[in-house]
Amino acid sequence: MPQRASVLAPFRHQTFRMLWLATLASNLGGLVQAVGAGWMMTTLTDSHNMVALVQASTTLPIMIFSIAAGALADNFDRRVVMLIAQIGMAIVSLVLAIMAWMGLLNPWLLLVFTFLIGCGTALFNPSWQASMGDVVPREDLPGAVTLNSMGFNMMRSVGPAVGGLIVALAGAAAAFALNAVSYLALIATLFFWRPQQAKARLPRERLGSAMGAGIRYVSMSPNLLIVLLRGFLYGFAAIVVLALLPSVAEEYVGGGALVYGTLLGSFGLGAIAGALLNNPLRERFNNETIVRLACLGFALSALGLGFSRNSILSHLALLPAGACWVLALSLFNVSIQLSSPRWVVGRALSLYQTATFGGMALGSWTWGLSADALGANWALAMAGGVLLLTGAVGLKLPLPQFEARDLNPLDTFNEPLLKLDLRARSGPILIMVDYRIAQGDIPAFLALMSERRRIRIRDGARQWSVLRDLEDPELWVESYHVPTWIDYVRHNLRRTRADADNVEQLRALHRGEGLPRVHRMIERQTVPLDDSTPLRSSPEPHG
Repeated sequence: MPQRASVLAPFRHQTFRMLWLATLASNLGGLVQAVGAGWMMTTLTDSHNMVALVQASTTLPIMIFSIAAGALADNFDRRVVMLIAQIGMAIVSLVLAIMAWMGLLNPWLLLVFTFLIGCGTALFNPSWQASMGDVVPREDLPGAVTLNSMGFNMMRSVGPAVGGLIVALAGAAAAFALNAVSYLALIATLFFWRPQQAKARLPRERLGSAMGAGIRYVSMSPNLLIVLLRGFLYGFAAIVVLALLPSVAEEYVGGGALVYGTLLGSFGLGAIAGALLNNPLRERFNNETIVRLACLGFALSALGLGFSRNSILSHLALLPAGACWVLALSLFNVSIQLSSPRWVVGRALSLYQTATFGGMALGSWTWGLSADALGANWALAMAGGVLLLTGAVGLKLPLPQFEARDLNPLDTFNEPLLKLDLRARSGPILIMVDYRIAQGDIPAFLALMSERRRIRIRDGARQWSVLRDLEDPELWVESYHVPTWIDYVRHNLRRTRADADNVEQLRALHRGEGLPRVHRMIERQTVPLDDSTPLRSSPEPHG
């Protein structure tokens, strides 16, 4: 087995170091704000569900808006997108601090502000995570994801305690004000960062088309679908601890805002340990085994937290929960990034976030209602049972190993010289590829065509089919449509080096002279004027 790069290897890259350090301050402020919001809700209402909805209101926007944010990340300057998100969150946090200081907040208004901050997070995250592949080489990408998680959890180990102390001494308004200031370091770093931008060969996709392309790519990628399902289930169950921790701190541990902060700090310390254990565990176990261990460990922690009435035991129970949280979620994230080519990685990550944070939002609401009906301890126990079931799902749908395929662009497509004067959006375009296949090679040909269909549709083809000539049985024709000529060019530029094997194997089966012949045609409709008038061609359609 090849030796894995050290988890600290990304620190060799100056840009990564600068961005990582800047995010520490931003993460600290966000965690202080989360403590302030969670604890303020307990002072505004005695409903477990409303307390849990603070967590849901932050994660729900990520579920709703991440797909659009992923399309923006893949089609616009990611640095600019991140700057807009950070500046927006800073403004919202400042207004929240002013409203809290003036005593104008009520439970629903507090949820509105946390929802708006969640919208900024939804916009920021796909661009931030997709940028890691631009900042560090592929071999350092798992380490970069782990270090980002470690940095967040380093702040989680101290941020909540700091937040609890600030809330206890100066009130929630001070916590919100600190969060507003904490964005400045990352805003400044992003402002002065000048990443290299590859010159775009094609115009940007429209937002709707870009979102559809991302959904289509993921839906035709079985490994990505497995990661999305497992992320949803894990997020749904594991969020129970963070959603109900304010209630646990107040009711069962008998503490105030400071104790709530130190409980979150224990979770953060465990997460740091999980980040440090990531590489050693990956050396010994496959990804699925690690995820099952994470499900089991988190389930036991949730049970321990639910039935503990001792502050020390509750703090200890949160240590393995934090470790398991990081181990599972970092594996999901890296699996998505290493299984997606650069042209769609932002959208793939956004769909992963939609699934995972959607599970968290639904879980926060579900466990909040359960706690209101049965008590927080039984809600934690039930979530632990769901975590065990989540691990068992891996028996049928195991998490894939990190992709070793080369997903860089194949970059062998040369746009053909056309004898028709087409506009970029002229269409629809019909593509037909002729193959001559010997009778004995038909099973192998059809198996390759099954994979070919998935690749074609994944990269934007529509109405794909394979046909056999009735008068010339050796002649097989692959057929598909694309909406416009520019979509055809984009379709070919999306082909990766990993797809080249399928192309070469099909060419090896081809028995005709030269390469399989490609027909590129534009559809023209014919419309009769009346029953006695011959058909004539309509003007060439333009998209």
